[in-house]
Amino acid sequence: MASFYKTLDGSKDVVSTRTLLHEAIPLTGTIVSGTYANNNIKDYAHGMFQSVYDYPYLSSSANHIFDIAVGYSSNSSLSGSSNTQNSKKINVYNQMAQVLMGYDHTGSIQRFDEDGNITDGGTKLDEVFFLNFSRLLVKDEIKKGSFQLELGTKDDFTNGGAIFNNRIKLTDASGSDGYLVNSPAGEYGILFAQTSVGSDPRIEGETIGNATTHPACGLIFYQAGVVVISGSVFNDNADGGILADSLQGTVTLGSGFGYTGFNSATGSTVTVMANNIRNRIYNIQFNNTVELNSTIYFCRMNHNEFNYSTNPTYLSDGKIRVKTKSTDVPISYITSVGLYSSKNELLAVAKLSEPLRKDPSQEYTIRCRLDF
Repeated sequence: MASFYKTLDGSKDVVSTRTLLHEAIPLTGTIVSGTYANNNIKDYAHGMFQSVYDYPYLSSSANHIFDIAVGYSSNSSLSGSSNTQNSKKINVYNQMAQVLMGYDHTGSIQRFDEDGNITDGGTKLDEVFFLNFSRLLVKDEIKKGSFQLELGTKDDFTNGGAIFNNRIKLTDASGSDGYLVNSPAGEYGILFAQTSVGSDPRIEGETIGNATTHPACGLIFYQAGVVVISGSVFNDNADGGILADSLQGTVTLGSGFGYTGFNSATGSTVTVMANNIRNRIYNIQFNNTVELNSTIYFCRMNHNEFNYSTNPTYLSDGKIRVKTKSTDVPISYITSVGLYSSKNELLAVAKLSEPLRKDPSQEYTIRCRLDF
């Protein structure tokens, strides 16, 4: 085998590209609650969050799907020293806020903002629950504009299908072109709520089919894979929530726990709240994203290049083996392409599926692509 070298022109022969690959991720409510009699739900002694798996979590084949946590800000009217797990709920909120929202100019943790316009004040999300999705599902990020979460909003809590007779759907409808970038964790979008199932609007002030009447109710952080949902999705409008007063009344999150709606979260543990929220999840779906970065090298062979070989076997008795007459054109065969560094270090080799015949009447451009 013989080698010939040619220097690539970085401005003409090398180009970098980025390709986004997407995969649909459907998480039905049966996986989240009920399929494995909660054997796929893992609670921890610290009681600060709950983990959901796609299979009983003690199995070696189980995959972690997401975590559920509940928290509120110390600015919230719910915060109080006598509340159940009060410090833990505040710590959960602060931990997530400092990672996802960062700090202001005074060094204070910034609170989650309903419309993402942090500097302009506006409504803050001080009582929230978190869905922290596994990197196994999210990959590099959640695809903007693809997220949907359906929640059962039937007044009474009943384990089974009846709880989902009335549902609302949370989406990042404007995520593809209306996302925000003022977060230390990357890009994020606003979640909007709309009626999903029910003949009448489940949202106060909503006109079904009119997106301008869909209220903001949370945030989705695409690269971090974290969804922050306002507790207002479980309260009617009279209690500061988004649900219709005329239809909703008060949502009972759980049975036998002695509280209703999100405003009574003060008397329940994070684990109990996570159980009740989880059992109202009808469906979660989104597309993940894998970012594939590529460098493409265009290896050009002009008509007067690479027509000869330096391999000693190319000659016999001082004559070119592939020529039977002196007037015959020279011929060579290209079998591979090597990419070298500026120090002549071999970095990559591309093998051709079959040899390419090269003579002065032919030109080639071989496209070598490196993905990383």
